[in-house]
Amino acid sequence: METIDKASHTAHEVVDKIASAGNQAADALGEKSEQLKNAEQHLVDNCRGYIQDNPITSLGIAVAAGFLLSRLVSGR
Repeated sequence: METIDKASHTAHEVVDKIASAGNQAADALGEKSEQLKNAEQHLVDNCRGYIQDNPITSLGIAVAAGFLLSRLVSGR
């Protein structure tokens, strides 16, 4: 009976360690997700500011990008 108790106790410890590692991984992913959201928002704000400060240049960039994308997609 003692062997079964030891095995059970060891199994519980392993499960607890795995659960702890899973929680740590989830926390780390949550932090990285928040960092990515902040970086994305910062990039959007920078782009928005650039577009407001340079509307003609922004329009030219958009037209050129659209032209290049259409050429790539059309396969010519």
